[in-house]
Amino acid sequence: MIKIARIAYRNLLRYSRRTLLTSMLIIIGIVAVLLFIAISGSFKQLMVGQITDSMLGHLQVHRKGYVASIENSPLNLNLNDKQVDKLKTVLQQNANIAAYSGRLKFSGMLSSYTETSNIRLNGINPEMELKTAPLLPQRVQGKKGTAGVPTLNPGEIWIPDTLASGMNLDIGTQIVLVATNKDGSVNGIKLLISGIVGRMTGPGGRDGYVNMKDATQLLRIEGEEINELAVRLNRLDLMKPVFTDLQQQLEQFRNKKDKPVFEIHTWEALSPFSNIANIIDLLTLFVKVILVAIVLVSILNVMLMAVYERIREIGTIAAIGTSPRKIWTLFLMEGLFLGIFGAVVGSIVSLGIIRFLNWKTIVMSFGRQEDLVLTPSIEMSQVIFTALIVIAISALATVQPAIKASRLEPVDALRHF
Repeated sequence: MIKIARIAYRNLLRYSRRTLLTSMLIIIGIVAVLLFIAISGSFKQLMVGQITDSMLGHLQVHRKGYVASIENSPLNLNLNDKQVDKLKTVLQQNANIAAYSGRLKFSGMLSSYTETSNIRLNGINPEMELKTAPLLPQRVQGKKGTAGVPTLNPGEIWIPDTLASGMNLDIGTQIVLVATNKDGSVNGIKLLISGIVGRMTGPGGRDGYVNMKDATQLLRIEGEEINELAVRLNRLDLMKPVFTDLQQQLEQFRNKKDKPVFEIHTWEALSPFSNIANIIDLLTLFVKVILVAIVLVSILNVMLMAVYERIREIGTIAAIGTSPRKIWTLFLMEGLFLGIFGAVVGSIVSLGIIRFLNWKTIVMSFGRQEDLVLTPSIEMSQVIFTALIVIAISALATVQPAIKASRLEPVDALRHF
């Protein structure tokens, strides 16, 4: 076997131009795939991080049936004090949960004394909200407080930038907010605009924010009443196991009709960006298939040409007693060496380019969030897996030409010109 491997290696060196061209094709293919995986994967992680860490959280818990009518912000599906306490008890027992924040979503009318418009709002506890959505301040343009975060004290409001531009409102402007509570009672309060919120994709992406004290006062709510609880995990990759665990625990809480009280959703179920993330994964798979096709066709073409050009050589080694099995192995080795060389060099070049891109830094913006740095990265397991696929396909592409070479009759091969 070692002798056959040496002969195969010498044959590749003997036809150096053909070997180099084939290797370059494999290298370019594997570089294209690994770079696409690194850049698209990093873009996906960045966008997911922006959406979850500045708005949605990783998980959300609501009262059963709330999400189905979330666009209307129904106040009759709020979670009361006792339900919130039970929910907090469950969350505090899970070590994988880093933070959580209760929200009171509602619709209202905003008036600047000259113009009036609809608005959707989140009543939040700023301290808890910023732990659950730490990137939220990046979406807000406004006067910074002592911690460098736009203030949202009682008596203040953050409004969406679309509303601010449409009504010519600016930071420091006083407005009147009017809302109807679940009993049909109308109430209004005066608030000062302290921040303008940039848009995001998904539910809540165009909402304004008020302090929870103002929200409960406006809606005439006593006690702690919310209709959404956002949860932030220690790591995003823990989402599925934590979701399953919490879902099983929350299933135990039933109402008088023996129906579940709570419902829990991942950010993927709430944001349309999850569809884009799935498309990115599909494109990555598609690019890998293209790589396989390129490698398969190029190796197959090269080895078929090698068999055709070396028919007399094959006839000679067959005539001196070389078995068909050894001839088959010889060509298989040549294809395998081409795949190994292309995979190794392509992987090294890809890792070098990825490091260079991180050194140069790729800067992009997302709504009001500017100077977001895209950091392409790829796990070594993906590099190894892609390289093994290339090597396996290289060997597979050689099988048919190798069989063709091993079946040549010595007499016919020696008469070939």
